[in-house]
Amino acid sequence: MRKSQFSITAQGIALMRAMEFEKPEGARICNDSLAGKFIDPFFYWFGKCFAGLAERRSPGVIGFMTARCRYMDDFLNESLAGGIAQLVILGAGLDSRAYRFGELKGRVRVFEVDHPATQSAKIGRVIKIFGNAPDHVTYVPIDFNAEDLQKLISAGYNPAKKTLFIWEGVTPYLTAEAVDRTLAFVAHNSVPGSSVVFDYIYAAALSAKEKRGEIKRMERARRVTGEGLTFGIDQGKIGEFLRARGFDRIVDITSEDLHAKYFTGANRARAIAPIYAIAQATVAGN
Repeated sequence: MRKSQFSITAQGIALMRAMEFEKPEGARICNDSLAGKFIDPFFYWFGKCFAGLAERRSPGVIGFMTARCRYMDDFLNESLAGGIAQLVILGAGLDSRAYRFGELKGRVRVFEVDHPATQSAKIGRVIKIFGNAPDHVTYVPIDFNAEDLQKLISAGYNPAKKTLFIWEGVTPYLTAEAVDRTLAFVAHNSVPGSSVVFDYIYAAALSAKEKRGEIKRMERARRVTGEGLTFGIDQGKIGEFLRARGFDRIVDITSEDLHAKYFTGANRARAIAPIYAIAQATVAGN
């Protein structure tokens, strides 16, 4: 993305969560009660007008985004029960977990890591909503494509404490080198038993002769947004990919897995795009 530009993608992802929260409680896949407050009002109105068209052209993208949010929320709850002391949200965008998970305050140190332009806008919105930035959250400005995560340590991150890293909606926009740098930091600067959860796109979807609608739109809009899909992982190869980078206890969650887990009852007919998946893994012991 551009150096001084607030991420348009971050607002779009938050919009999907906000729209999901407007549904009746029993029909929601995810429950992000703060998403709508973080979005620019005009963007919110404009995006809602075209959300239906976007879904028709790219079936299942909204389904994946909402299921991804829910899965990572559930994994955060599991990690809290497992005794994490730190939460690092990589490419935080308009992520609201630091503010809507009350269990974090006074118990878990949260680090939000993001591009400086997006993070600056985010902090302004946090202060507008809550009156001040909460004491348990530390903001760390990093350009993933140009910097590594060593800034985390100078910001107070403790490699000796059990940590969960959440990396939502980011890896497809990075270079392969940036993905490797980030995973190397997690693997080498976290105690064994620390975990990472992230989503990714199948590499074949990026190189396909006939690309899905959302990929073609991102390619066309790149000149304006500065954001483009560049990195993918081969389908079925995530275990091999992460073991080679210092992780074990790897779980690959496909679109079929997410549908079976969350899309029941009234949501049974909703689609999840088949080209995306979620990986969770644990830092291997020595």
